[in-house]
Amino acid sequence: MIDLGSKRLSRREFMRVAAGAGAAMALSADSSSAARKEKRPNIILFITDDQDKHSIGAYGGSSLTPNLDRMAREGMVFHQAYVSSTVCTPSRYSFLTGRYPGRSYSRRYEDECPRRMQGFPSFNVELEDDNMNAGAILQRSGYATGYVGKFHVGPDIKRPEDYEKLGLRYIPADAPADGETTAAFRHNERWYRRFLEKKGFSWAKHIYWGNLQRPFNHHNPEWTVAAALEFIERSKDQPFYLHYCTTLTHGPDKSWRDSMEHPGVSGEGILDEIPEVMTNRRDLLAQLRDKGLDPAQGHAGYAQVDDSVGAIFKKLDEFGIADNTLIVFTSDHGSNMKGSLFNINGTCVPLIMRWPRAIKAGTQCDELVQNIDLTPTFFDLAGADVPDEYIMDGRSLRPLFDAERPKRWRDHLYFEIGYARAVCTRDFKYIAVRYPKERIDQIKKARAESLPKLMAYIGRMGIGTRGAQNPGFFDYDQLYNLKKDAKEQRNLAADNEYSQTLAQMRLMLKKDLESFDRPFGEFVGGGNAAPPGLIDEQIELVKKIRIEGKRIILPDDLVENEQPQADSKDAVSERENRRANRRRRQTQIK
Repeated sequence: MIDLGSKRLSRREFMRVAAGAGAAMALSADSSSAARKEKRPNIILFITDDQDKHSIGAYGGSSLTPNLDRMAREGMVFHQAYVSSTVCTPSRYSFLTGRYPGRSYSRRYEDECPRRMQGFPSFNVELEDDNMNAGAILQRSGYATGYVGKFHVGPDIKRPEDYEKLGLRYIPADAPADGETTAAFRHNERWYRRFLEKKGFSWAKHIYWGNLQRPFNHHNPEWTVAAALEFIERSKDQPFYLHYCTTLTHGPDKSWRDSMEHPGVSGEGILDEIPEVMTNRRDLLAQLRDKGLDPAQGHAGYAQVDDSVGAIFKKLDEFGIADNTLIVFTSDHGSNMKGSLFNINGTCVPLIMRWPRAIKAGTQCDELVQNIDLTPTFFDLAGADVPDEYIMDGRSLRPLFDAERPKRWRDHLYFEIGYARAVCTRDFKYIAVRYPKERIDQIKKARAESLPKLMAYIGRMGIGTRGAQNPGFFDYDQLYNLKKDAKEQRNLAADNEYSQTLAQMRLMLKKDLESFDRPFGEFVGGGNAAPPGLIDEQIELVKKIRIEGKRIILPDDLVENEQPQADSKDAVSERENRRANRRRRQTQIK
């Protein structure tokens, strides 16, 4: 049975409810016949971090990506591929489970978002204790399952007491890059391996718990590729599934070039021996120079990602198993619009697949697909024995491999992050931003400089406010005509010409939300949900504030009218911010 608050539904009943809301929960009906045991493919899922489509030659980019371009020529390129959410943890949860992050029933998520309360899918979702995830189910079905690289879907481990409780060694940000710190990193990385094995993977190695950690915060794709190649060699005589997550291309472009000067730095500290599994870094830089590409402007990272793919290709060819290996290349979300629900450089991501035995070379796909679809696809191809209680929102992509549009496919996609939900068709995107009652109370009492953080979908500055570049980011109702306005600059929600479209999109969203059995704004009432229209004044105010990264610049009239608060830490910071704003404007005037 599946527990949804006071309701307990069988998997069949749950699938019927979700299907009626547009969330396809079932695997292909012909799964068992489509994936006979003796022909089951190997599967490699290669996930990058914050990578945009324009960074790849196959999508029209000018980058040095010969291996990905080859993969596109010999496989299938998806042009309408999306992720469920646009920050690492919730998106990676969907990759591992095939369900929306707001569907999570992990202890941490339900502690932070109790049932009958509005959900807040963000960095608070984890893999559940019952191991209903791709690695565990495929292992039960006879696959060797390996995990390599960045994880970021586990318990939140930040404070010294968090480390101590779990048997980990706490490493302060100012720790020296020496042997003692290396020993602590190595101890922790072994613990990460054991954690993933407990979550159902048969093998794990060279794991980053989350983002790069000081003092060894340099990307080292050779370190993770070495583990990937080791797993392939160990598992080549049986079907295998490799969940590979590089740390590239997370962080500023320049950091990728800087990391190339530190080949001995890794997720287990200083390496005793540098893996020689990819193109020599100096040779790769020379290739970029020959192409007239600046490594400091992103190309160092793009080239190393591509070279990682090339190393895996080479290993598969060496063992003669490339023809029956499905390689899936994609990103956890885009870069410039992470933390939003906008398409370009946000929810819309690169997706390329290569499987010579079953996918025709040069295939292009324009259907709406999402990262929730990958786990059901893998289960389908593996002929996996999926437990009745396993909850999935995706559907197998296998019918699309024939390059012919199936008679029935989805008409829209659903997205979620923090306080925002959205639906998207081929032509339109509708975004609803709904704050719960307690957040509305905070927003009403807040000073102007606090509004961007409070009203960001995930309650953070920086990545949480990148979407504020678009004029409608803070509007509680947003409607965009994607055919005419691909960058989502003109909000049509108040345009009478589009009133019918708005009503249709709102109805789509309502049906999707009802399958979660959680309140959200006026769409599904109850709990702490609140309707729109309660903070119109604050919305107009926050849209006047200029946001540059984690820095805010108030309009002159607000700077002059704001009064200092008590000398709390936040108040001092706010006053310093205002003074800096004044100095900045004075400098600009001069």
